[in-house]
Amino acid sequence: MITLTEQAALKVKEMMQGQDNPEALFLRVSVQHGGCSGFSYGLGFDTNKQDEDAFLEQHGVKILIDKESQLMLKGTIIDYKESMMGGGFSIDNPNATATCGCGSSFRTATEAGKPSEC
Repeated sequence: MITLTEQAALKVKEMMQGQDNPEALFLRVSVQHGGCSGFSYGLGFDTNKQDEDAFLEQHGVKILIDKESQLMLKGTIIDYKESMMGGGFSIDNPNATATCGCGSSFRTATEAGKPSEC
């Protein structure tokens, strides 16, 4: 469904260590309506697995994806890159037909979403 690179997994695990009870945390990957192209990505920690969540484990990170987000994230690669300007997660989604200039929102061929300002 999605791929979390080893570099991204290392950063996620590092961030989890700053949370209460990091062993009980999942990385929740989602898509929400909004953003200047129609949809925006969500990455965050969660302790609750829902019945319809897809569950993956990659490089020691437990990942949840809600049912509504699964089709739009199929084939997505999440990476983490460091540069002279700092570091950040990058999301390469083959389902995105258009992305905004800020890189945090997208549109698909079948789902236009509800665009808002960046």
